Amino acid sequence: MLRAAMNAPFLDREEEHRLAVRWRTRRDEAALHRLASAHMRLVISVATRFRFYGLPIADLIQEGHVGLLEAAMRFDPDRDVRFSTYATWWIRAAIQDHVLRNWSIVRGGTSSAQKALFFNLRRLRSHLTRRSGSSIPASELHRQIALRVGVSEADVAVMDCRLAGPDVSLDMPFSNDEEDSPNRLDALVDNAPLPDEVVGEALDRARRRRNLRRALHVLNPRELVIIQARQLSEEVTTLETLGGVLGISKERVRQIEQRALKKLRVALTEGEAAAPAPVRARA
Repeated sequence: MLRAAMNAPFLDREEEHRLAVRWRTRRDEAALHRLASAHMRLVISVATRFRFYGLPIADLIQEGHVGLLEAAMRFDPDRDVRFSTYATWWIRAAIQDHVLRNWSIVRGGTSSAQKALFFNLRRLRSHLTRRSGSSIPASELHRQIALRVGVSEADVAVMDCRLAGPDVSLDMPFSNDEEDSPNRLDALVDNAPLPDEVVGEALDRARRRRNLRRALHVLNPRELVIIQARQLSEEVTTLETLGGVLGISKERVRQIEQRALKKLRVALTEGEAAAPAPVRARA
């Protein structure tokens, strides 16, 4: 395929326009084949720029050829633009998308800024380091790259770590020299609470709800309305609104609320003191 691409004849502007018109108006596949064959050099040239990402060059050329055909489908020969200029963007976009989808099992570069960061991070880091003439602290390097690409410094740091090494399976052992070496999955820390903590929290939450329901019985109807509207509702009602509903001033509502809260604290304290101690299972 490479030899055929290099041996394909170049097209002058008139021949290129004639082939593009035949393909666009009559869907002449022979014209499309000649147009695509003459520009396979361009596909190979663009594909070689992405050879450092560890993917087979044949796959990159194949994806670039797909981008070339997509460009031929969309190209308007009536515009005063050479096909190679128009096709370069589509070829590069197809190859970049292939690299992003296959370089790592973790998908990255989902936004245009992240995509630009992925493909420019190494170049910018090398350029900034070479320009300074000495090593640059990582934080300052990330800051300058973030300003140039238009992303956050945290995004640069994460992408820098991803590009520093290949994907590693969690099932791989830490050491290949030891037979009983633990794998990486065993070293992951689970931040979720332990089962006994989950059960204990559920029991405590149920106990607090029971005590609150008992304590609410010490309030008179007006106090209960105010506490429910001000303390037990997701949307807190204002003092002025409650005053209008109850026919009193908002200052009076505030006084009743404070008195009701004191009564609840006393009732809840007495309820906690009267509650039996929790039974702890033996270890």
